[in-house]
Amino acid sequence: MSVTVLYFASLRDAAGCDSESLPVPASLGALYADLRVRHGFALPAEKLRVAVDGAFAPWDAPVVDGCEIAFIPPVSGG
Repeated sequence: MSVTVLYFASLRDAAGCDSESLPVPASLGALYADLRVRHGFALPAEKLRVAVDGAFAPWDAPVVDGCEIAFIPPVSGG
């Protein structure tokens, strides 16, 4: 049982990859906390948006086998 985690912008740079497959986590918050330690992410969860299966989701959204999770940091552009 696993989920696919997608990384964008500074999170992709810190993780060194665009995505990875991981075991189904207890929660989105717990997953990000683990990844923050593992990859050295500087941003706290409060600064991110999270999406599950292509739709923005609250941090307490259910996580099920096979879902795609994206952590989206703030970006600037011009």
